Amino acid sequence: MKVDAEHQPGAGQPDATELLRVLDAGLSAGLLERALTHRSFAYENGGLPTNERLEFLGDSVLGVVVTDALFRGYPDLPEGQLAKLRAAVVNMRALAGVARGLRLGDYVRLGRGEDGTGGRDKSSILADTLEAVIGAVYIERGLPEASALVHRLFDPVIARSARLGAGLDWKTSLQELTASESLGVPEYHVDESGPDHQKSFRATVRVNGQVYGAGEGRSKKEAEQQAAETAWNAISNGENPAGAGAADEAAQAGQADTVAGTDAAAKDAGGAGQPDSSAGSAQGRRGNRDASGNRDAPGNRHAEAGPAE
Repeated sequence: MKVDAEHQPGAGQPDATELLRVLDAGLSAGLLERALTHRSFAYENGGLPTNERLEFLGDSVLGVVVTDALFRGYPDLPEGQLAKLRAAVVNMRALAGVARGLRLGDYVRLGRGEDGTGGRDKSSILADTLEAVIGAVYIERGLPEASALVHRLFDPVIARSARLGAGLDWKTSLQELTASESLGVPEYHVDESGPDHQKSFRATVRVNGQVYGAGEGRSKKEAEQQAAETAWNAISNGENPAGAGAADEAAQAGQADTVAGTDAAAKDAGGAGQPDSSAGSAQGRRGNRDASGNRDAPGNRHAEAGPAE
């Protein structure tokens, strides 16, 4: 079954059969429905049971399984670093990312008001619902099945977080990397769009004056973290800045203008206009330098220095 990716407010709930298949945890349809029931839906439909008790349980199950995985998987890490690593894995942003991978927002049972204001993509709702699903699996199938589900969903998150270094977030890791490479302090610029109840943010990060990454999110922090992750990977892999391709195209355009200016000057001079041709060529070279070098470009007055939040 293919789920409609653009679930519209007020539309009928998609069949949860596909979600059960993806979870592959032996969970019954009835208990899954309970795990997907947000309090806004319950209140609008006569006070149905909500997923909040399952969420409470799932939070603890998730914490135990992740802590056990970190303790066994990273025997050389001290307690303080293990705690930081666990916090990087078991947090709202990380849980919401896993939930989006499952397209959990398509299945959440929301009230009309919450649905109409973008509740299906709210990180808090997605994270809570995922914990409720984990709690439901624990109740019905026991710790072994719940643990297996957590490992399937979170082992990639653990591996990715373990790469981040001491700060365990992308902005701090990017700052550590640029300091070690003597590239300077990352600078962030964030634009926002959309209505107040459903804003979106786009961030770009510059290192040594060059754009190395961009990111989008429902919050400024999320957009900056995504931009920092892109930049960290680009610098670590020795990639060119994000704007390098555009600069090359501009340089080629400037070279074409140089040739055109030279030819035009020679033609107007009737073959005797060598000085005019040289002037046209010089003007073309100036255009080329302006296009490719950005030497006179003003600094980003809205740039924000990048210490970790």
